[in-house]
Amino acid sequence: MRFAAIADIHGNHLALEAVLADIRALDITDIVNLGDMLSGPLDARRTIEILMQLDAVHVLGNHDRYLLDRPPEKMGSWDRPAYEALDAVQLDWLRAQPMTRVYRDKVFLCHATPGNDEVYWLDTVHPDGTVALSPLDRIEQFAQGITQSLILCAHTHLARAVRLRDGRLVLNPGSVGSPGYRDKHPYPHVVEAGTPHARYAILERTDDAWQVTFRHVAYDHEAMAALARRNGQPELANALATGWID
Repeated sequence: MRFAAIADIHGNHLALEAVLADIRALDITDIVNLGDMLSGPLDARRTIEILMQLDAVHVLGNHDRYLLDRPPEKMGSWDRPAYEALDAVQLDWLRAQPMTRVYRDKVFLCHATPGNDEVYWLDTVHPDGTVALSPLDRIEQFAQGITQSLILCAHTHLARAVRLRDGRLVLNPGSVGSPGYRDKHPYPHVVEAGTPHARYAILERTDDAWQVTFRHVAYDHEAMAALARRNGQPELANALATGWID
């Protein structure tokens, strides 16, 4: 069993195309997508066109949900441009995707945590804005009741893998299309990947153990940074260009 996990594309179709080309070059045919596919001041329409043609397993992220559960005037600065770029058929496709699912009986898929698509799982934000690896007890608390040996999440855009005491593995593949962002919840903080590469992970089950490979893929990030800048998002533009917000 060998497959690729992608997440947090955020409308960056060039990063997605580069990752899919890398996956194909490695002769991997199975893909799971952990959500936050479209929202961002980039190209949601081109991104969803690619995803709708892709033979992959998808779950919704919180930003995908925002495109479906509120009127446009209540959407944020990343969500409204994406919503306005999509047609009814594309929104219906998005609406058909579940919040969580089990892949091939062995892998649990969610965007953030199993019960909440806005809560960080493998990372904790401290009151001073520091983002750090969550304590193991907290990570295991969110995994209660999940029987699969591999648990995939996303949301923080940071690639991490944590092995639980019982041997299960919880993994975030990192972000395909957004290597940095600023958020206010639960405390103001910044997430930065440190390079502009598109990120994803390869998972392989061998001898009753999961083997993990994190991939960093170069692509024309300057083109996407320029697009973000034209669309009035200088912080995202800098993250796309460098991997850093500032």
